[in-house]
Amino acid sequence: MNDIRANSALHVPFVKATACGNTFLIADSAIAPENIHELSKRMCHPHLGIGADGVEWISESKSDDADVDARLINSDGSEAEISGNGTRCVAAYWLLKEEGRGSNVRVRTGAGVKHCVLTSHSDSGLHFEFEMNMGQPQTFPEFELFLNSRTVRGTIVSMGNPHFVVFVNDFHFGWQKTGEEIQAEKCFPQGTNVEFVKVTGDAEISCRFFERGVGETQSSGTGSSAAAAAAIVSGAVKSPVRVVAPGGTQQVRWEKNLFLRGPAEIVCDGEFFYL
Repeated sequence: MNDIRANSALHVPFVKATACGNTFLIADSAIAPENIHELSKRMCHPHLGIGADGVEWISESKSDDADVDARLINSDGSEAEISGNGTRCVAAYWLLKEEGRGSNVRVRTGAGVKHCVLTSHSDSGLHFEFEMNMGQPQTFPEFELFLNSRTVRGTIVSMGNPHFVVFVNDFHFGWQKTGEEIQAEKCFPQGTNVEFVKVTGDAEISCRFFERGVGETQSSGTGSSAAAAAAIVSGAVKSPVRVVAPGGTQQVRWEKNLFLRGPAEIVCDGEFFYL
């Protein structure tokens, strides 16, 4: 059989990983073409590509303060500062790739260097859990947005990327449409991630996520962090907070900095042919 790679203009090796149902492709930035945004969009497409929420383009860091540099391109081709779940996926891949070189990974993102500390590792070598130092959240006073469909009150939170957190009594409404409307508001010129949060206990919240550049996702690391921060500041919950989402549960504790704990799993690897 002929080598299919000989007939392709570009073949891109990748690893696919997931963190609570948030899926990412991990690829070497050294082989990325100039049209990295279009390539990433194609790779993430559920029918024309592999399917993912984004591509983490990585390279070994040349600086002493990081192990690996990561550049995140969303599934719509836009660039994002950081994904908490994506950063954990990068850390999991890096430990797998650099086996024997320690248990902690420092990942440089568009929102700074994030320290991922390994807390557990499966015997199969493909399942990891990390606690990541997310830094100090910035929270702002709650305010109202007057949308076409409804009026919502929410809180802006920065985790190095923008979030708008809306507290709700339930999810039995078109929250996806509401999230889309919020993202289109002029007060968010760079767009925003939207979290809908239901308080379910003294230290537990349930969330739905509508992410900038992606849409509805099963989970979000920075979104879970922002949601927990807003809930703690409002007095609705106390740290540490369990954040329950359709894709799984993460834990957020807020001391001086905010720390996010959750899983990351290597799913598969392969090559993408880009013609």
